[in-house]
This record gives sequence, structure tokens and C-alpha cells, in this order.
Amino acid sequence: MSEHVEWSEPEDPAPAATAAVTPADAADAARLVSFGLQPKLQPARDQEYADLLRRYREDPPFARLADAVATGLGLIVLEVSPRAGMAVTAAEDSVFAVRMGDYARRTSADGGDRFLHGLAHLAVAAMAFPRPEDLADDGYIGRITVNGVDAFVRQACRRLEERAEEQGENTDPATDAPGLEAAWRIWVRRSATGATKDARRLAGSTTGIVAKAAAFLTESGFLQRTGDDHGGTYRTTARYQLQVRDMAGTAAMAELLDLGVVPVTDGTPTLVAAEESDDLELVADAGLPFHSS
Repeated sequence: MSEHVEWSEPEDPAPAATAAVTPADAADAARLVSFGLQPKLQPARDQEYADLLRRYREDPPFARLADAVATGLGLIVLEVSPRAGMAVTAAEDSVFAVRMGDYARRTSADGGDRFLHGLAHLAVAAMAFPRPEDLADDGYIGRITVNGVDAFVRQACRRLEERAEEQGENTDPATDAPGLEAAWRIWVRRSATGATKDARRLAGSTTGIVAKAAAFLTESGFLQRTGDDHGGTYRTTARYQLQVRDMAGTAAMAELLDLGVVPVTDGTPTLVAAEESDDLELVADAGLPFHSS
């Protein structure tokens, strides 16, 4: 008499154990993020940086670990590639976030300048990448000049003034209430170069404010200075394109572009007919790459 044997379905094989994250892995991930916080550092000139970028692309668990480190620091990873390195931007609550108020206070005690510095950053971004296809093209390099950006904003000021007159808005607000002034009223009343006898550029002039914005963006790895003509000439970097691409949907940038003031190849602006669109309010703290206070 044979013994009855019960057969059962074979059990599924236990999933392979995930390799434990080692302290060395965590250190490498943090190291990669630290490289990303050095915007002027180019992977092509740093072998360790290039090796960690390659590991990020080829090792998904390591990539997730590096992303988690960045997230824990309040950083948003925009792109990880040989052209841009580990490009990160600070979230609003990050310790690395730069705020417009702090930036403006380092340049002037005048409260009205806070708005002007924000507008200068906004204008640089809009002039560097005036068309959606410019932002979409990884190979596109924007070029700006300090004087060209100032002229660009002044053209926009004239467009805004015309719009205000057409709509019957008050164009002469109370002098003791600068907070009620629109963007064009603040910028257009400021001297382009200053009041010195030799017309030297003063820090509080509009070209001085644009120059400060360009210098900050250069120090941050977003622009590269290429010459001294027209108040200073600059070209954009891959990191700046990613930064502007991330912020391109702001109402303030849309307003500036919708005015129909666009740059041409010599770094000066030209006025073209703007399409009819709903009015968007300029936001005082929308200057790139800052967060509002």
C-alpha cells in the first residue's frame, strides 16, 4: 500500500535582497549633491564629478539615493547630465534658497530697489530666452548686454504706459506711496547711469542694478561674461536655461513677453506688435532665481 503524498504549488522564490546602502554610498551621493551646489564646477574638468555623474546615470539605486539626499536638503533636481552636471534649484523652504529681500538689502537700503532688482532679474531671463523654442532647445545660447536689458525694460515701460493711458488709469500716483506705483513708473523715473558729471554708472542707476544682477548670475554659474561692450556682455549657461525653464510659467515673465518687446541679435531690443491677451499683474518678488519673502 503506497503512501499518499500531497502535492502543493511550489512557493515563489524569495525576492533577492536589496543591497544595503552603505555609508560609502551615502557619502558618494552627498558628494554628488555638493558638486551640484557648486554651479561653476564643470564635470569635464573634475574626474570625480564625472565619475559620480556616470554612476548616477548607470546605477538606479544610487540615483534614487542622491535624489533623496537632495530632497532632504530642500533641493529640486532639474537635470543630471554631462552638459549641466547635477543641476539643482532650491525649494522655497530650503536653507539654500536666496530671497529677493536679502539680495536687495545687500545692494541698497532703499525699499523701492527691491522691486527694481527683481525686475532686472526677470528682464535678463526674458531677454535671454524670449521664445519658447529657445528654452526647449538644449543647444541654444542666449546673449545679453547690460545696456540692452535696460533698454529692453524701458521699452516695456513705454508699452505699459501706453496701456495705462488707453485704459484711463491714474498715471500720476501719490509721491509718498511708492508701493502703488506700477513697474514702469518705478523704473522709468530712475536714471539709467546716475548723476555723476562723467555719467559713470552708479549702483543705484538702472544699468547699475542690471549689472549687479548679471554679476550675481555669473557668480552663480548662470551666465558667463564675454566682454565689456554695451555695459558688459554675457552668454547663458545650461544651468541658467534649466532655471528659467523651471520658472517660465510665472505671470510676471508672461506679462513681460506679452508686451511684444523682444531682443534682436546685437543685444538691443526692438518693439513689435503684441498679441491681445489678458492682463497679468507684475509680481514684485518674481525676480529669478529668487523666492518671495
